[in-house]
Amino acid sequence: MRRRAATNSFLSLEFWSNMAELHQLTLVETLDALARGDCSAEDVARRYLERIAATDSAIGAFLELDPEQVLADARAADAKRRRGEGGRLLGAPIAMKDVLNVKGASCTCGSKILRGYRAPYDATAVARLRAEGAVIMGRLNMDEFAMGSSNENSAYHPVRNPYDLSKVPGGSSGGSAASVAADQIAASLGTDTGGSIRQPASFCGCVGVKPSYGRVSRYGLTAFASSLDQIGPLTKDVADAALLTEILSGFDPADSTSVPAPAPELRANRDQGLAGMTLGLPREYFQGGMDPEVEQRVREAVEVCRSLGAEIMEISLPHTEYAIATYYIIATAEASANLARFDGVRYGARQPGADPIAMYEATRSAGFGNEVKRRIILGTYVLSSGYYDAYYLRAQKVRALIRRDFDQAFQHCQAILTPATPSAAFGFGEKTGDPLQMYLSDIYTVTTNLAGICGMSLPCGFTAGNLPVGLQILGPAFREEHIFRVAYAYEQATRWRAKRPPLAVAEAGRAAS
Repeated sequence: MRRRAATNSFLSLEFWSNMAELHQLTLVETLDALARGDCSAEDVARRYLERIAATDSAIGAFLELDPEQVLADARAADAKRRRGEGGRLLGAPIAMKDVLNVKGASCTCGSKILRGYRAPYDATAVARLRAEGAVIMGRLNMDEFAMGSSNENSAYHPVRNPYDLSKVPGGSSGGSAASVAADQIAASLGTDTGGSIRQPASFCGCVGVKPSYGRVSRYGLTAFASSLDQIGPLTKDVADAALLTEILSGFDPADSTSVPAPAPELRANRDQGLAGMTLGLPREYFQGGMDPEVEQRVREAVEVCRSLGAEIMEISLPHTEYAIATYYIIATAEASANLARFDGVRYGARQPGADPIAMYEATRSAGFGNEVKRRIILGTYVLSSGYYDAYYLRAQKVRALIRRDFDQAFQHCQAILTPATPSAAFGFGEKTGDPLQMYLSDIYTVTTNLAGICGMSLPCGFTAGNLPVGLQILGPAFREEHIFRVAYAYEQATRWRAKRPPLAVAEAGRAAS
């Protein structure tokens, strides 16, 4: 990359022949370029704004974007750098899933019921990024209230997969994954309640991390299921994910579920390799129902890890078969309680009614989509008198057994390798008529949230149709260094992170010409 001559005009491309490549850099590469003076934060922001303008009519990842505010924040970052100030993310553009509060921005959670709401404060995760100098860049599309596995449940418009626009990007953090995969943003934040970071990361060919429950503050996150929700990054490679996970982690007194544990040192330990590590392969995850191409790619990834010195051992997680039922009882029960606050009284949209009850009914009927209504009804049912013990209490007992399965497995291995999803990205409308089939898209990810452990998806190959496949790496609670050690060693030994979707290649070619 050639050093950029002193100028404030990004459009003066004669000063930098490779300016069109800026949007293809990883987060760490962007920060290195900024530190060297190869480009300014304003250059970076302008390039990403141009990229979004050129591609988002096809992708649909963004719900809100204020270019003038983005450029103002980028210029402020440049001014800090000239004064010798700034943090670890100074000038880096990062976009937010529309479920995280960013002061002054909308926070619709992909729902009509919160149309018009503006956040009065920053979520702790957002505040930590700002404190390190990040440029917060737009609101990303999602399944309504994070309830979905395909991003088809957004109240506004679907998000499309950059690798194949006829395929879904996964959900609920579909906009977060698609925007990173399409090089519209350097990195993004998503949320994971049952796989909503890892599943879209797998579908879109990027890296997605679900930290241990309590590792990252949930303050400022609009809750879906409070005992399951977790905030995490989606990035272009493992090094970027490590940097953001370090910054996001740490105790927050504003969150009663935040654990007072020090932030993990993930980048310092990433070069240790896999020699001496034992990795578990759960037999229950390979017993049918998985697309053969996905299974082959995952087994090939396992062999790469073996070749790097890891010992591979078969383990058992015997209560896996109950995970989907357990998850959809607990998650919907918590959702029915959390979403009761959205009634048109204090914030968001309101429908007229002859009395308060009629107003509540009209507001919630018009404001919530079908999937949200389905889950509220189910959650209310399992919490109702006469059914609480039969469903919710029993589900909590099974959850304890699932957690015990992992505790016992981790006595014999440092991390577990599994598929992230049973198939590659599927087509629009393919599963919307059968909610159970849609729910089964999360069959390999929900156990992580039920157990409160950490997990990650990263690319491990492609199908014959050029769709990404994700390898899931699971680690014990608060041992994120284990999954990052495995992920970094595997990533460095393979070529998958260098592959870009056809959309990215085509648009980059147009920019260069």
